[in-house]
Amino acid sequence: MNINIYQLAIIFSLLFIVWVLDKVRKGKLQEKYSIWWFFLAIILIICSAIPNVSLKIAEFLGIKYAPAFIFLIGFLFLLLYVFHLTQTISQQNKKIIKLAEEIAIINKKTENIKEEK
Repeated sequence: MNINIYQLAIIFSLLFIVWVLDKVRKGKLQEKYSIWWFFLAIILIICSAIPNVSLKIAEFLGIKYAPAFIFLIGFLFLLLYVFHLTQTISQQNKKIIKLAEEIAIINKKTENIKEEK
């Protein structure tokens, strides 16, 4: 049984979708993040199931080995997703610092109230 790169990509993508669904079901992955992963898997399935699309786009982009286009899509997606996560982490970090400062202010106020009594 010979499996080509397109079939392998479809199999991997389907298994990946099942794995992501399991992580969401167990509460280890939020739904808003799982959408990105579903989107990537569906794009890979479409490009793998209809190789003519991949071949034409790869030819247009000057990519000699069409299955490399599928990996290029995955790589670019991951690059964008890492940037998105970095942005999210930066926003969360600002919120954590603000919360820590507010907690410190509240603690100081409660200490002052206790000392006055």
